[in-house]
Amino acid sequence: MKFDNILSEIGGVGKFQIKLILIQVLSRITLPCHFLLNNFMAGVPSHHCNISTLDNLNISSNLTWEQKLAIGIPTEMDGTLSSCLMFSKPRLPRLLNSSGEPSVVHCQNGWVYSKRDFKSTLATEWDLVCSRKGMNKATATIFFTGVMLGAPLFGYLSDRFGRRRLLLVSYLTTMTFAVLSALSTSYVMFVIMRFFTGMSISGISIISIVLNTEWLGVEQRTLFGVIFSLDWTLGNAILVGIAHMINEWRLLILVVTSPLILALVAWRWLPESGRWLVANGKVDDAHYYINQCAEMNNRSKCMANITPRMLLESVDTDADDNKYTFVDLFKTANMRKLAICSGIVWFGVAFTYYGITLNISGFGLNLYLTQFIFAIIELPMKIGLYFLLENIGKRLAQAGTLLSTGLFLFINLFVSKDKWVIRTIVGLLGKAVSEASFTIIFFYTIELYPTVIRQNGVGYTSFVARLAVSTSPLIMLLEDLWPLLPPMIYCGMAVLSGFVALLLPETQYTRMPEFIEDIDKPREKLSRGKTI
Repeated sequence: MKFDNILSEIGGVGKFQIKLILIQVLSRITLPCHFLLNNFMAGVPSHHCNISTLDNLNISSNLTWEQKLAIGIPTEMDGTLSSCLMFSKPRLPRLLNSSGEPSVVHCQNGWVYSKRDFKSTLATEWDLVCSRKGMNKATATIFFTGVMLGAPLFGYLSDRFGRRRLLLVSYLTTMTFAVLSALSTSYVMFVIMRFFTGMSISGISIISIVLNTEWLGVEQRTLFGVIFSLDWTLGNAILVGIAHMINEWRLLILVVTSPLILALVAWRWLPESGRWLVANGKVDDAHYYINQCAEMNNRSKCMANITPRMLLESVDTDADDNKYTFVDLFKTANMRKLAICSGIVWFGVAFTYYGITLNISGFGLNLYLTQFIFAIIELPMKIGLYFLLENIGKRLAQAGTLLSTGLFLFINLFVSKDKWVIRTIVGLLGKAVSEASFTIIFFYTIELYPTVIRQNGVGYTSFVARLAVSTSPLIMLLEDLWPLLPPMIYCGMAVLSGFVALLLPETQYTRMPEFIEDIDKPREKLSRGKTI
């Protein structure tokens, strides 16, 4: 009896699996909150040079504030006040007659920031504007660099020591570094703490979804894969609401991290992956959790025929003490093909998703409303995605969503910018199918890799994805060479990765591989938990 058959016997979906997913929602809603936090935490309010020194001059004592701005700060071509420049001396008519037009210099005494949208951000805290604006943008890059490096690290450690223990480590370290980043006294301290926050939270990102999937029966993976992807949508919407109410960056970090306190309390009720325990020869522990699953799902009678010895025999290869590493992803020809193709697909998915997300324009809406629209369009898309997966499978759905993303990007190449309504609609459709490709690739990858190196595989592909996230915004710099070059690159990458996805095997209603050797065997097709 295979492990998938055992899961079908004790309930591949039931109260046990629902409890598992609900517990993990507490931690997973913090993912979009931190991944998208820079949209609000690093917001740049309108600002201009500080001209308070004019108050020390008798010439401005009787002027209104608007008049002081007019004589102290030059205007841009559109008539707005310059954000980074000021006059070297007051631009008064009587002074102009005697000494001519005053020279324009960079801000000498700091900046004055508007409090309309933000009370405090990274930009206002450390004056990360004008010549220092790159330091503000770098905070997101440094965070995702931490995520990129943390993914393979947590992938290896959770394959080595188990899913449950490493989730606890991820909870504790994420909370620690998030609090330290909120208490940072300097920019350098902040970016260092954000780097380690990104590294720590990557454990929650990759381990939780694997643990959920490994407790689901074959016939339930697609439905519940879509269901627990909704926690990203939920977290995204929650972030918008919290950020709208709390516009002080230090408090914002603490509030969006606070669900981890509840997740830490609920961790005691999280089970270890039965599939991982069996694959690593820990059959007594696996039997304990399987029995717990059967009791909660009202299938206790089924446990009469399930013994630790049977669990050990449920895998084709004897459990050993092999310590699998990242290198094993390239051990055999089929593993190399799987690793290379899945890496290319992950790069294409992340590259185009963030390319669209960061560069859709023409809404004419404020930051909060735009972010909220991005969140709510995910809900109907994911509902429709379930029916798509049920009918055509994960391989064709993955390829189809990527090729559709490329199609919408291609269409927008020929829509002029003055037709902003059409560009916005096409852009939103591209965003929707791009989000669909991101949803599919997560649990598709879990089903592709064998249990003994599944977290290594997910860690490796997440590393590639974060590399794409870091690269994607830089492509927009090529706009200076040719305005159409960036969208053409995004389009080309989506199409390329879509075709590469066709080289991956179908996993719909197939048994999840346990060992590397299983990759070289034909996938055993299952129907409603039974072998065909």
